[in-house]
Amino acid sequence: MDLAAFTDATFWAALLSIIVANILLSGDNAVVIALASRNLPSSQQKKAIFWGSAAAIILRVILTVTAVQLLTLPYLKIIGAILLVYIGVQLLADSDDEAEMQGHSNIWGAIRTILVADLVMSLDNVIAVAAAAQKGPEETRLILLIIGLGLSIPLIIFGSTMLLKVMDRFPVIITLGAGLLGLLAGGMLVEDPAIKDSIQGAMEDAHMIFEGVGVAIVILLGNYFKRKNASKQGLN
Repeated sequence: MDLAAFTDATFWAALLSIIVANILLSGDNAVVIALASRNLPSSQQKKAIFWGSAAAIILRVILTVTAVQLLTLPYLKIIGAILLVYIGVQLLADSDDEAEMQGHSNIWGAIRTILVADLVMSLDNVIAVAAAAQKGPEETRLILLIIGLGLSIPLIIFGSTMLLKVMDRFPVIITLGAGLLGLLAGGMLVEDPAIKDSIQGAMEDAHMIFEGVGVAIVILLGNYFKRKNASKQGLN
């Protein structure tokens, strides 16, 4: 591998995108971990968090590497872009489907809950991280995944609770994170093998245009649904 790739600005931009997307989208996973282990004795809580997180992380790495390979196929980047927009809108709309999760009184039940819930919820992480890796030099994408996920993991395990508090205090972070997903979605769309040549041939600045449109769609729709959810809660 050419070491010059590691001095490329796109490598570091992609790495930063992977870390930011993974951390921002792991707040819900931290909630799952806390809820699943809250009924355990304090001596077992750390073990449940460690082993549940470790198993979930291994599965996430496998899924992400698989997603990167699949995104080389025609039309899958289009699907991935649509999913990223949906995920970004949901993130901004602040939906929360994990509130009714049951706590477990035994460590293996807690680990199982953490693993299953994280696996189901990791679709957003997998798609976002795979999309971010696509922005880096082709020969470094696997390295990007390993480094990005490796740096993100300890931050997720030890810093998610703090991040949730920061997000509550500075909601603009959530908006920036949702906008990042919109940007990744736009960039992913124009790179799909089925439409790449026609779109980039017709538009000189296709990447910039579609990335801007992606950011706008996510933020506009996300804020719309956020207001709609707030009005529903006000009526109830």
